[in-house]
Amino acid sequence: MKKRFTDEQIVTILKEGEAGVPVKEICRKHGISDATFYTWRKKFGNMEAQEIRRLKQLEEENSKLKRLLAESMLDADALKAALNRKLLTPHNKREAVATMREETSISLRRACRLVGVSRSTLAYRSQKQSDDREIQARLTELAGERRRFGYRRLHILLRREGLEVNHKRVYRLYNEAGLTVKKRKRRKGIAVERQALELPEGPNQVWSMDFVMDALCYGRRLKILTVVDDYTKEALDLVVSHSISGDHVASALDAIAQFRGYPAAIRTDQGPEFTSKALDRWAYENGVELRLIQPGKPTQNAYIESFNGKFRDECLNEHWFRDLPHARQVIANWRTDYNENRPHSSLGYDTPSEFAAAYRTG
Repeated sequence: MKKRFTDEQIVTILKEGEAGVPVKEICRKHGISDATFYTWRKKFGNMEAQEIRRLKQLEEENSKLKRLLAESMLDADALKAALNRKLLTPHNKREAVATMREETSISLRRACRLVGVSRSTLAYRSQKQSDDREIQARLTELAGERRRFGYRRLHILLRREGLEVNHKRVYRLYNEAGLTVKKRKRRKGIAVERQALELPEGPNQVWSMDFVMDALCYGRRLKILTVVDDYTKEALDLVVSHSISGDHVASALDAIAQFRGYPAAIRTDQGPEFTSKALDRWAYENGVELRLIQPGKPTQNAYIESFNGKFRDECLNEHWFRDLPHARQVIANWRTDYNENRPHSSLGYDTPSEFAAAYRTG
């Protein structure tokens, strides 16, 4: 075993050499090599024990400072390698640690400390449920069929198919699959005073009407009359034609009234078809109040405007119509689907038909 010498012993040995004792005799006496003696004399010659101790302390401090400087420079290089990353999620932090270790010689422990992530988190691998892929595949299929549906309505559709899945899980799979619906840019318009709408207390109290314009594939115009019950949100009719007059509007309302009865009031804008003598006569004969909104204030007829937005996004923008019969068939199918299958957020995610049926039986 190698013998360790104290500072006092080193000083004593060196003083023996200074007194004239031969080096070989000193080395044999104390069990050291010639090289060790000459190294001590070069380093500690003419020094006392206290001075040797102080020298060793200074050397240790200097070594520590060099090590700290090297580590800080390494930390700086590692941080520069990961500066372009937002370290917000565990996934981001794992990537930052990997980048640091690839581009620098930093240790795993130190990289984790710099990023602020534990090594257990770094080594964690998500144990996703085995049916995630099946649910995501079905979610993708439904999103392809319902391109304007968000994750909440898609969640309702999955539940209807018997899949007991949490809405938060659906949201995660929805985002991972990149199914987020892009928001349409809102056109800037003149600011108008918004008037609050009173929600009716039951069906057939107030209907709303409006027109939506579209065109066939070869450019000929389509005009579509939309009629909605403000309470149940049911699409009562979607009349499709190339031209619709006031008489045509009155005939369409009579057809709806044959199976629903006449409403107490109908809210419309001030278009020529709605202010015509034909519709005014029809309203007078059937005891229906016509409520005309102010010009340039579509928000006063917000229920039908909201419906029209869904109708455009989910039907008109998704189809090319070959001719008038094709347009009528596609739009009729969409109306049936809207009433019977589409969850409506303002109805507690019931469909309009379910909500109306619950009202009648309740």
